[in-house]
Amino acid sequence: MKPNVLWIYGEDLYPNLACYGTPVVQTPVIDQFASEATLFTNAFVTCPVCSPSRSAIISGRYQTSFGSHNHRSRRDWPLPEDIRLITDYFRDAGYFTCNSSGPPNDRPGKTDFNFFRENPFDGVLWSERAAGQPFYAQFNITDTHRDFVADPENPIAPEQVELPPYYPDTPLIRKDWAMWLESIQVFDRKVGEVLKRLDDDGLTENTIVFIISDHGRAHIRDKQFLYDGGTRVPCIVRWPGHVDAGVVKDDLVSGLDFAPTALSLAGLDVPAVMEGNVFLGPDAKERDHVISARDRCDGTVDRIRSVRTKTHKYIRNYHPDRPYMQYNRYKEQQYPLWTLAPMLEQEGKLTTAQAKFVAKHRPYEELYDLDADPHEIENLVDSEPGILAEMSGKLDAWIDTYGDQGAVPEDPAVIAEESAAMYGKRSAGFEKMGLPGDVSPKAFMAYWERLLLGEESE
Repeated sequence: MKPNVLWIYGEDLYPNLACYGTPVVQTPVIDQFASEATLFTNAFVTCPVCSPSRSAIISGRYQTSFGSHNHRSRRDWPLPEDIRLITDYFRDAGYFTCNSSGPPNDRPGKTDFNFFRENPFDGVLWSERAAGQPFYAQFNITDTHRDFVADPENPIAPEQVELPPYYPDTPLIRKDWAMWLESIQVFDRKVGEVLKRLDDDGLTENTIVFIISDHGRAHIRDKQFLYDGGTRVPCIVRWPGHVDAGVVKDDLVSGLDFAPTALSLAGLDVPAVMEGNVFLGPDAKERDHVISARDRCDGTVDRIRSVRTKTHKYIRNYHPDRPYMQYNRYKEQQYPLWTLAPMLEQEGKLTTAQAKFVAKHRPYEELYDLDADPHEIENLVDSEPGILAEMSGKLDAWIDTYGDQGAVPEDPAVIAEESAAMYGKRSAGFEKMGLPGDVSPKAFMAYWERLLLGEESE
């Protein structure tokens, strides 16, 4: 009997889970799941924003190798027939493919690919399949995406959260972070509902379940950036009797590897055109490093590449003349710290670590010792020339092997169109907030304080 395959996506989900070492978060469902599964601590996606990352994950190919690297671009571009999706391969093997947004509504789930492929899935739920037909299913659960979904059942006190040292410690930012963690608890309960369906339908024993994400946390130095906060994701795989239970592995895993691993575990051939590796099962192959890439996001043009090993991170900024915090309408409207950090910097209230991200320029290269500096603060470019050359060489070799279409400038008309669209969304968003489109930073922060802290601020 062919095994079923289920991917449960937590959107924007960095592994701030209890089973990954964040005790303030209550995730009993996923913790129990992890005790029955193999948990990977070093899983990283190829892009820190949804549409390029999802394009890579579903195809098993780097988004930069086939033109899907710019966020929400080429939506009408037909994917060439020689580039196939994981659903195509499962269909060829007789599987029913489906994609759901998850409980409680079970609408079609998020796809968000940077290409057009007609009917990438057959339906919404596995209950729609023919009797006895194996299935490949996705549940794309969005609660961990901004706006965060609060958890009134288990509220997290802001004073209990542990902020990374590169974020200023203010009541507003603590509350924002606590709400992010609460959204993970809501996600955990929805995962429980999905897993209960498997049990109720008698499918648990013959279903390979992945709990994964499209990228990391929706915070200002994380999402859209190549630090671990933006690229690290949970990766937990359960298949009773076939995948080791209660095992934690530090093997490097790329988001590119999810598709070939799912195919391999299901007993199907892994296409040679896939650029990922199998990371679990008899055909597993260890990685030396993972590559991640960031290009245009919304109307903000950028090009950043990174190489990560278990011990070091190398980042190459192709636009060092620009600040990290280039203007981005989405982040301005959705992230309180995006407005607050520059204000605190002007007031001299940021530490050296916190001030790095609001600098007017950035270095061409960054190098971090992740054992000594897990928050990626101390740039070692000038003190570790040997490691720098090695890591830089890995990136150059990757470009030579797979190509990097991010080196080709995007059509200015496309950028202008995306910028205009985001400006329209920004204006509509401010109107929904009851704020003028030209709201000042001070007034905007007063809005956030009223919303998150319940304070009346001027």
